[in-house]
Amino acid sequence: MGNRGTLKLYGYAKCGTCRSAVKWLQAKGWELDQHDLFDQAPTIEELRPIVERSGLELKKFFNTSGEVYKELGLKDKLPGMSDEERLALLASNGRLVKRPIVTDGERVTVGFNEETFEQEWGA
Repeated sequence: MGNRGTLKLYGYAKCGTCRSAVKWLQAKGWELDQHDLFDQAPTIEELRPIVERSGLELKKFFNTSGEVYKELGLKDKLPGMSDEERLALLASNGRLVKRPIVTDGERVTVGFNEETFEQEWGA
């Protein structure tokens, strides 16, 4: 398998799920431009097109099992927030972002699900 191009991966180096995704993608021949969410959260300008292209609801981009999500009580707060407020929240703390997010600029996946990856990045 030759180089299939480069994917941008938003993740965290110590995250087991991210490591699994990286291994899977590299085995398929993808080059990865890795962006560490804990070092620097993506900006609203980066997030907006990713969310739009994903076709997913914005709440799917939140790491609902993370400590910060729980500390901020977001389970109760998110439903009442506008999309702009939600984007600002994601951009304020990379630990709030569900990982990994993988994109080629057109397609987007959130989290690591082998079936979804096979569909989007395997063929």
